[in-house]
Amino acid sequence: MSGKELKEVGKVTHFFTKISVAIVELSDALSVGDKILIKGPSTNVEQTVDSMQIEHKNVEKATKGQSIGLKVSDRVRENDIVYKEIAE
Repeated sequence: MSGKELKEVGKVTHFFTKISVAIVELSDALSVGDKILIKGPSTNVEQTVDSMQIEHKNVEKATKGQSIGLKVSDRVRENDIVYKEIAE
């Protein structure tokens, strides 16, 4: 993702291995279709947000202060930071 601008939008607070879902506490808005990077000491996952849930209901967007369930393509860890790619 070099050359792309990234903005911190949240932090992973839990990860469910079997279903590959991360619980993310948002510090900024996030929408389905956004390109994200989840980064930590041993994590580097780039993906597009395909689906997210709040209390088991699918949502198209979530705002600051909400916790979401996010389907992830690879293993992530607690306290990993979630960044959103900002279109220049």
